[in-house]
Amino acid sequence: MQRHLDYIHFNPVKHGYAETAVAWPYSTFGRYVNAGVYEADWGGTDEVKRLEFE
Repeated sequence: MQRHLDYIHFNPVKHGYAETAVAWPYSTFGRYVNAGVYEADWGGTDEVKRLEFE
């Protein structure tokens, strides 16, 4: 499940629609940040950007 959520939340960054996952206004990412599942900077770090989400 986590891998699917990562894929969904990272897609706008991967395709150049947003610089970070939190910057994409149409995402549920903010809810997951508030719930403590993700850090707010997830999806904008170099480490995450190097991951392959296919």
